[in-house]
Amino acid sequence: MNMQHQVILSLGTNQGNRLKNIVSCIDGLHNEIGTIIRVSKLYESPSWGFESDNFYNCAVVMHTHKTAHQILEECLLLEESLGRIRQDAQVYQARIIDIDMIAIDEEIIASEKLTVPHPEMQNRLFVLLPMKDLNLDWRHPILQKYLHELLVLSEDKSNCKLVQKLEIPIDKIKLNHFNYIAIEGNIGAGKTTLTNKLAEDFNAKTVLERFADNPFLPKFYEDQNRYAFPLEMSFLADRYQQISDDLAQFDLFKDFIVADYHIFKSLIFAKVTLAEDEFRLYKTMFDIIYKEMPKPDLYIYLYQSTERLLVNIKERGRPYEQEIPAEYLEKINSGYLDYIKSKSDLNVLIIDVTDRDFQNNQKDYIFILNEIQNKISN
Repeated sequence: MNMQHQVILSLGTNQGNRLKNIVSCIDGLHNEIGTIIRVSKLYESPSWGFESDNFYNCAVVMHTHKTAHQILEECLLLEESLGRIRQDAQVYQARIIDIDMIAIDEEIIASEKLTVPHPEMQNRLFVLLPMKDLNLDWRHPILQKYLHELLVLSEDKSNCKLVQKLEIPIDKIKLNHFNYIAIEGNIGAGKTTLTNKLAEDFNAKTVLERFADNPFLPKFYEDQNRYAFPLEMSFLADRYQQISDDLAQFDLFKDFIVADYHIFKSLIFAKVTLAEDEFRLYKTMFDIIYKEMPKPDLYIYLYQSTERLLVNIKERGRPYEQEIPAEYLEKINSGYLDYIKSKSDLNVLIIDVTDRDFQNNQKDYIFILNEIQNKISN
């Protein structure tokens, strides 16, 4: 899965309740467009390039899979919903809200509608000072200078005054309350997608299942009876080794660990794929290993209907998965739900994501974050 873009936006307002405008804009960006992971302090400065009331300005960092032009279009719609009325685009105006895209990663974009990095950013103290608060390792891809160098070189000497701190929306979700989160679900449910998004947004270490390296997996889908036992044994050994190693290696730079599987999935899949005598032998091995494994502080199960799973599997296009029958997926779903019911000591959160696209629809992702926070609160 591709990593999310890091987008830097500059927000400004000099009409109405300026603080409320900024806060409403940050919330709108976070809930509708992309995840706001950092917010600068709020500054007040004179209008730039024309005579008008003083502006409030801040900068934010947003994570999203959307393209720069998609972000631009959605920001324009957000401005409009917050009350901005655009007139002559060639003339600076007082405005209730202004969202400028300063940068997206270290890309260079020059189109009819969008120029990135913003061509005036290095000349504007009300952009540079808030960006400094974001503590980014970002270099201007054209000027080849870091932010502290741009500040030194800037000729803008306007009076840019600190007003106050601002809240970061994502800080309301206390995921670092846990040390170890496991995300589970059926084939094609979106486990890895959600794991990577949470890790990028919340500074977590990932433990991702190494299914692509298993030589028995393509063979299993061609001849299940012959390859089911070696497949399940190899998965069990690999999952045990990976989780043991990764959870033992504490990362000083990450807040917690999030995995896209829990080792108990080995038993769920084995029960579906193995003959009865093979499963008895397998379970004996599994029980020995399972006693030694750390248990997740939070176990999230992503439920999706069989119909949606089949669509997802087709769209991601792995050749060896294309012939998976619906009956097999239904057995796996039942296995997971039976397991969850039997584990009273496991902190479980089931989220139905059948009609949700949490990679491309920010509202769906926020729904999942809120479900997790509700679980934490309760």
